[in-house]
Amino acid sequence: MEKKRETTTLSVHRCRFVDYAPSAITALAYPPLSLPSIKGKKKTAAGKQPLRFGLLAVGHANGNTDICEWMGRERDQQCSQAWVVRKILPGPYPSKVDSLALVIRHPEDLGPDDVPKQPDLRLFSSGGGSELIEWDLERGSIRRTISSQGGSIWSVAVNPSSTSLALGCEDGTVRILSVANDTLTHSRRFDRVKCRVLSIAWGPPMPRRPSTLSQKTAQTQTTAQDSSDGDEDEDEWTDSWLITGGSDSSLRKWDVATGRVVERMGVDKAHGADVLCMVISPEGKAVYTAGVDQKTVQFSLVKTSSTEKGPTSSLWTQTTSRRMHSHDIRALAIWPPYTPLRPEHKRAFPIDVAPVLASGGLDMSVVLTPAALPTSTVVKVTNPLDTSVEATFEDSYHRKLAYVSRGAVRVAKTARLVSCAREAGLSVWRIRKKREEQEEPQQQVSLEEIDLDGVDEQPFAGGWEKVLEMDLDVHSNIVAHEISDDGRWLVVSDLYETKLFSLHTDDKGQINLKRIKDFATTLQSQIPTSYTHPASTGGLSFRFTPDSSKLVMSTAMSSYVLVVDLTCEKPRVLRRFDHHRMLDSVVHDRVMKGRVVGKKSELNGRAAVNGDVEGDKDVEMGDADSPPPTEHSEDESEESEREDVMLTAAVVSIDQIAISTDGQWLATSDNKARTHVFNLDSISYHTVLPSFHRPAQVLAFDPVHPSVLLLAFPDNTIQIYDVETRQFPTWGKELASSLPKRFTNAHDTVLGAAFDPLPSPTPLRPASGSGSAEDQEQSRTRYVLFWGATWLYKVNLDTRMRAGGKKRRREAAALGMPDEERQWRDSKMVTTYRPILCCDFLGKDELVVVERPLVDILLTLPPAYFKHKYGAS
Repeated sequence: MEKKRETTTLSVHRCRFVDYAPSAITALAYPPLSLPSIKGKKKTAAGKQPLRFGLLAVGHANGNTDICEWMGRERDQQCSQAWVVRKILPGPYPSKVDSLALVIRHPEDLGPDDVPKQPDLRLFSSGGGSELIEWDLERGSIRRTISSQGGSIWSVAVNPSSTSLALGCEDGTVRILSVANDTLTHSRRFDRVKCRVLSIAWGPPMPRRPSTLSQKTAQTQTTAQDSSDGDEDEDEWTDSWLITGGSDSSLRKWDVATGRVVERMGVDKAHGADVLCMVISPEGKAVYTAGVDQKTVQFSLVKTSSTEKGPTSSLWTQTTSRRMHSHDIRALAIWPPYTPLRPEHKRAFPIDVAPVLASGGLDMSVVLTPAALPTSTVVKVTNPLDTSVEATFEDSYHRKLAYVSRGAVRVAKTARLVSCAREAGLSVWRIRKKREEQEEPQQQVSLEEIDLDGVDEQPFAGGWEKVLEMDLDVHSNIVAHEISDDGRWLVVSDLYETKLFSLHTDDKGQINLKRIKDFATTLQSQIPTSYTHPASTGGLSFRFTPDSSKLVMSTAMSSYVLVVDLTCEKPRVLRRFDHHRMLDSVVHDRVMKGRVVGKKSELNGRAAVNGDVEGDKDVEMGDADSPPPTEHSEDESEESEREDVMLTAAVVSIDQIAISTDGQWLATSDNKARTHVFNLDSISYHTVLPSFHRPAQVLAFDPVHPSVLLLAFPDNTIQIYDVETRQFPTWGKELASSLPKRFTNAHDTVLGAAFDPLPSPTPLRPASGSGSAEDQEQSRTRYVLFWGATWLYKVNLDTRMRAGGKKRRREAAALGMPDEERQWRDSKMVTTYRPILCCDFLGKDELVVVERPLVDILLTLPPAYFKHKYGAS
C-alpha cells in the first residue's frame, strides 16, 4: 500500500511589525532601438524575427534606480516572471529620480533588428536639481555629472539617433547636450520662454540633404582614405524639430536648426486631474496617458469617412480607460519603444505578440499590461506576460511586480533577531520565545492544509520587541547589511564605505553596540586603487560564518571577495580572492567564463587563442550534465601576480554569497552567471561551476549535508551541486528537471530558500542506491522551502515519493494516471502570506515570515484623488 503523505506542522511567526518602506516609482525607461539604414545596406526583417525584450530601468523617489532584465530565453515569446530586478543603483543620500533616459553608446554597432543590452547602453537621470547624472551600469555608481546651466531639470529626452540629449529647464530654456562617441558636453541653447519646460519629445529625424553630405565630404578630403571610406558608409540623420510642454498649459514646436518656436497650441482637459505622463504605442497608432486620477487612458487613431463613398480619414478618440493603480501614476513606458520615423522608414514589429505597457507611481509597484490594439486581432496575438489569453489593452489581465527588495530584511536565528535596513538607517527587533503562561499561542500551521478554510489569519502578537534603532552617516543609500547568527556582529554598507559594529546584550535584554572604527582602513589597505577608480570599501553582499569567527564580503566597485577574521583584537583580512575579476577567454574556440589564468595569459580583453596557457589550472565544465573536473590546486605565487592586475580586470556585481553550516565551504556568484567555490578551512580556491543561462538569484547550502549547494535562478529553475565531489548528483538532476509548472511559471521570482533543520544528519537517499525500503521509510522526509514575494513552495528533498525516473513516468502516463499523481505529489504551494520580505527557520519546526502588506504602506501616503459624482451612491 502507498504510504500516506506526511503532513508538516510548523509554528509560524507572522511578523508584520517591520517598518519596511518601499519607495514610490517616479520614472520608467526602456532602451531605444537603433535607426534603420538610409542607404538600405542594413535590411530589417523585424516582421519575421521574434519579438525580443530590452531591459527596464525603474527610478524611485528615494534616488535608487532598479535595472530589470527580461527572464525569457532568446526566442521565447512568453515569460511568466517578465522583468526581474537584477541590479540596484543606489542614489546619493538624500536624492530622488525625476527623469530617466537610456542612450545607445555606439549606435553604429547595432543593426536595425538588434535589441541593445546593458553593455550597449548609457543611463542618465535627473533628480529635481540642476545636475544631470550619468551612471556606470557595470559598477553601479555615478560615472559623471554635468550642470544644466539653466536651473532645475524638469525633463530629459534623447533624440532618435542617440547623439543628443534635450533638457527642459527651470529658466524656460531647452539645452542640447552632445552624447555622441561616449561624450557628454553642452552643444547649444534654444530661445527662452516664460514658463518651465515640463516635457520634451523629439520629432522624426530626417536624412541629411545631398548638398550637406557633399559639403561634409569636401571638408574631410584631407583626411586618410580609410577614414573617408568610413564616413561614406556611415548613415546620416539630422534632427528636424521637437515638442515641449510648458507650465503655461501650452505645447510648442521648435525648429532644431534655429532653436526657435515655429508653432504653439493650447490643450483641453482629457482627464479629471493633472496628466503626469504619456507614451506612444510602437506603431504610433495609440497614445496612453495617466496621472493623478489613477486612470490609464488609451487614445486610438480610428479610421472614419465623411460620406459613404467619400475618402477615408482618421480621427483620434478615447477608446479605453482602466484603473490599475490605487494612487497617482507618475511614469509610463512601452516595449517595443516608439521611434518617430517617416512612413518610408517605419519599422515593422511582429503583429502576433502584444506590446507591454509599464506604469508606476505612488503605490510602489510596476504594473505590466499587454497593450495590443483590437485591429491587430486578425491573427492570434500572444500575451507575453502569460496572464491571460486576451492580449488587448481593453481585455487583458495586468500584473504587478513585487515592491519588496531582496536582502532588505535579515534574520539571526540563534539570537532570534530580525533586522531591516532603509535608506540611511537600520532597525532590529527580537522575537521572544514562547512562554505558555505569558505569551499568546503561535500559529500551528500545516504546510499541507494552509490554503484550506479555517486557518487563523491573525499575525503572531505580543512576541516581539524593538531592541535597536540606528541612523547612519552615509553618502549613498544603504546597499547591504548582515547580522551574525548569534547576534554579536552587525555590518552595514553604502556604496562607498562598510561599517562594522559589535553587539552586546546585557542582562535586561538591551543591545549595546560599538563601532569598529578602523575597519574601513583595514579593508582599504587590501583593495588596490587606480587613478580612474579610487578604492571603495563598500560591499554588495555579506555573510558571517556560523560560529561568527569570520566575515565574507564582496566589494562594491572592485569585484573582490574578502575573508575577514573577527577573532583577533582588531579584524584583519585573511585573504582577497579576485576570481570574479577574471576576463572571459577563448581556448580552442571555446568561451571560458571567468577562467582563472596565469601570468602568461592575455588579460586585456582579447582572447587567448593559442591553446591552454601556462598556469591555467582550473577546469571549466561545459554544462550541468558534463562530468566533474579533475582535482586541482592553485599556486600561491601565480595568484599574487594576478591580483596586481587592475586596469584590465572585469567589473562584476558579486551579489550572492553562501557559507555552509559547518563553515567549510564558501560559494559566491556574480551577475555574469559565474559561481566560484572556496574552502574556508584552508582559505583557498576550490572550483568553478558551469556558467548557467542566468545569474543565480539564490545560493544556499544544505545544513544536514554541508557540501550540497542549491542554486535557484530568477526564472524559477534550480540546480543542485555537490562542491566536495564536484558533481551534479543524480537525485538533484531529477529534482531540477521535473519541477512542476506551478512553481516554474509563478509570476513572482524566487527570492530565497530555507532548509528544514534537523537535530541530527539524515541521508537524503542512499548514495549507491542500496538499502532496504524499510530503512528508507524510517528516515524522516526532509524538505526545502522556496519563497517569493507572494508564495511559499515546499519541495521534499527525499524523492522516493515521486513516481520514479523517466521510465516509470512514461509508464504512468501510458496508463492514464493524472500528472499530479505520477510526479510531485510531495510538493505544496502556499499563497497565504504576501508580500513576503523574508522567510527563514529559527529552529526545528519554527518559521518566521516577515510581511509588509500594501494596505499598511498606503496608510502612510496622502489620500488619493477622489471626485464625487452627483447622484452616485
